[in-house]
Amino acid sequence: MKQFAALVGLFVALAVGAPALAGDKAADFTLRDIDGNSVSLSDYEGKVVVMSFWATWCGPCKEEMPHLQKFHAEKKDTGLVILSISTDDARSASKVKPYIKKNGYEFTVLLDRDSSVIATWNPAKTLPYTVVLDRKHEVAKIATGYNPGDEKELEVLLDQLLAAATEG
Repeated sequence: MKQFAALVGLFVALAVGAPALAGDKAADFTLRDIDGNSVSLSDYEGKVVVMSFWATWCGPCKEEMPHLQKFHAEKKDTGLVILSISTDDARSASKVKPYIKKNGYEFTVLLDRDSSVIATWNPAKTLPYTVVLDRKHEVAKIATGYNPGDEKELEVLLDQLLAAATEG
């Protein structure tokens, strides 16, 4: 029976697709931004990318966002891109743009209304979920959740990735 359960688990993992791991190359995707424009991950080739999956109803997500704005403002000219990916469904998606505008966030906000992109990265759909990609779009870090202070560790990593990218 244990072997059967293990086989079923393996089949499910293969069918659903395993989440990405550090060192994996990020698969390209295309989503609409809050203004209706089509945006692809490949648009940012050669940039360090932070993908932050969030929702308007997620308290820890809202705590993390001011830090993402700070990174965007301070590091966008050195090759950093913040892709804030809302997983709000059709019922709450109308709240995304007003929330972003009200808080003055200037980074790119994408809408993953059907959860197709987050499902490839994080099948459990835990929020917030942050993926950091280096300039080759290989996964440098994956973080689940947010706790005060996490932004300090993230900033150190971003500074390392940005510095390494400009040295070579």
